[in-house]
Amino acid sequence: MTDSADTHCPYCALQCAMTLTSPTGLAPASKPGPGPVPAEPPAALATIEAPVLEVSGRDFPTNRGGLCRKGWTAATLLNHPGRVTEPLLKGHDGIHRPIGWDQALALVTTAVRDTRARYGADAIGVFGGGGLTNEKAYMLGKFARLALGTSCIDYNGRFCMSSAAAAGMRAFGVDRGLPFPLADLDGASTIMMLGSNVAETMPPFVQHLKGARDAGGLIVVDPRRSATAAFTSDGGGLHLQPLPGTDLTLLLGLQHVVIHEGLADAAFVAERTSGYDAVVRSVNSFWPERVQSITGVPAELIRETARRLADGARKGGSYILTGRGVEQHVDGTATATAAINLSLLLGLPGSARSGYGTLTGQGNGQGGREHGQKADQLPGYRKITDPAARAHMAGVWGVPEESIPGPGLPAVQLLQSLGQPDGVRCLFVHASNIAVASPDANAVIAGLRSLDFLVVCDFFMSETAAEADLVLPVLQWAEEEGTLTNLEGRVLRRRRAIQPPAGARSELWIMARLAEALDAPSTYSEDPETVFEELRLASAGGLADYSGIDYAMLDRGEAAYWPYPVGSTGTPRLFLDTFAHADGKAVMTPVTPRRRRTPAVTPAGDATAPAAKTMTLITGRLLEHYQSGAQTRRVSELLATQPEAKLQIHPAAAGAMGIVDGAFVSVANERGAVVCRAELSTAIRPETVFLPFHFPEIESANRLTEAATDPISGMPEFKFNTVLVRAAAPTGLEHCVLQTTEAS
Repeated sequence: MTDSADTHCPYCALQCAMTLTSPTGLAPASKPGPGPVPAEPPAALATIEAPVLEVSGRDFPTNRGGLCRKGWTAATLLNHPGRVTEPLLKGHDGIHRPIGWDQALALVTTAVRDTRARYGADAIGVFGGGGLTNEKAYMLGKFARLALGTSCIDYNGRFCMSSAAAAGMRAFGVDRGLPFPLADLDGASTIMMLGSNVAETMPPFVQHLKGARDAGGLIVVDPRRSATAAFTSDGGGLHLQPLPGTDLTLLLGLQHVVIHEGLADAAFVAERTSGYDAVVRSVNSFWPERVQSITGVPAELIRETARRLADGARKGGSYILTGRGVEQHVDGTATATAAINLSLLLGLPGSARSGYGTLTGQGNGQGGREHGQKADQLPGYRKITDPAARAHMAGVWGVPEESIPGPGLPAVQLLQSLGQPDGVRCLFVHASNIAVASPDANAVIAGLRSLDFLVVCDFFMSETAAEADLVLPVLQWAEEEGTLTNLEGRVLRRRRAIQPPAGARSELWIMARLAEALDAPSTYSEDPETVFEELRLASAGGLADYSGIDYAMLDRGEAAYWPYPVGSTGTPRLFLDTFAHADGKAVMTPVTPRRRRTPAVTPAGDATAPAAKTMTLITGRLLEHYQSGAQTRRVSELLATQPEAKLQIHPAAAGAMGIVDGAFVSVANERGAVVCRAELSTAIRPETVFLPFHFPEIESANRLTEAATDPISGMPEFKFNTVLVRAAAPTGLEHCVLQTTEAS
């Protein structure tokens, strides 16, 4: 029994270090509830006892002792009264009632066997998440392919990192979010951030921008004057505010300046890259004045940005960092590729003091995409279609190679297949709230309701769990052991600080019991360290090689950056000598903007409806909330600060529609409608509105987002959607908003 544990925050990929302390040692986190659980999520503002653990920041290179509001309040959820602590089966009346584990596992086993017998193994789907530990992510991929026999597995990282990953693989031959330690940013004189608002999404990150800001070299590209963009004021740097959906054009314009003003690192380009001539031809038509006419960014500001990046590369170090704002588009891979091309022209990747990186969002977004959750991958970042990769995994798992299924459907296509005649009929969901977080959420919810059987593993009755036939209670972060991989590619230890409720189980335990019941081939351990030892063997020789890492070294506090083959000391900085392609060179690929479909959006109702305006909707995060809000909306301190969704709209646009600050507005398109309050702000462009995506039901931003995807990565179009905005008619929907907020 110990009274403290050193671990890491359960939220974003910064993975801030923290210490959890309990004056009573490892006590149970909560007790099972005695009665039925309603299908709707429990009220978040219910009285919560004092947290059973105290949180303190711990010195670590990413956070240096600091935590954000979410981190400081993370332990609140460990004894939340809404915690699911027993398996819950939905009755015909829509009410979930407790059942025993034996019955729950028998129901799942029967559903799997029946589905396979009637429709085939690919009628079973698995949807994972970037919040799972490396051990659980690895085992989920193995469980899906061997125990269930399905190819239909993907995860919510497809919504976050897939475009950046595809671009990184194409350019560098490997995908690691930051191919250098985060602390390297401290010495840079110039940092350009595109589509990322770290001041709100991962606040401790901001300290690593101080050097560039003090040098006047912080460059932020964002249609909004975000909290991060505000750091460029008072001589801190530059804010470029392009029209939504024009980031690719802006990056092509920056490349044009670098090439035609002789700012490129000619020696680096010649020695360490290929594809330069094709890129030159592709950017010739994107001179700054033309780019200004498309993006709205002044030509002289484009030139100044390119010159500042080049000067920083020569003198004090330059970095280009991308985030979801420029990647969550139908041309997201092309946009990330353009950012990489710009960085290669300047000679940034592979330098000891400059570089390119992309900012992973979810806590284990990096590790979660390396070890088998993705539809087209096997552990170690191996392609599932590669015969050598398949043979390696067959050897590790002790199964015939032909028993490993081929590639499945990426996330959006998997969700679109739910309940369809040739689609998924039985679905497992782990660590993801797809009813709120998916594009075209109304269609996803309809798909969930059309399934023959839906199993959700969660510790709260999320909006997705509320749709489930069976909810299986799993462990929270402070109740489990394991590893995660942060945004730098550094593998970290998660340590248990408290005993879980008696009825909760680890996903590893659940998968092991189900595999046994299904007579699955290979072995399935419920012990995290045993699973990690198998993961080491599975990853050996792959791009994401963890074979030289073990729990003992992590427990000693050693820094472990992959690739870390046996006998090595790991790789904190990639590309110093070579890139991961066969010839050792980085590949520059020419890209061009795609023509977007702009649907006509017309107001519903009669001519007496309030004045309406067609605008571009972008979505994103708030400081107080995380992902779908299933956790943070249950923390009273966070919910009190941001209790509801608000539509950020420019005063000029609002005035033309008779909308005042705090009034209810309707935001609608052909996919759905949202009703929420207006928040007037000059921080956003006049033709654009912003809506956070953390809220459910009538405030759910993803009712409006389109399920169109990038043709290479499968990334959905979250950041460019056409909507009709108007003052909300007095229909009673405003009352629904208030009720939803109170019960979220």
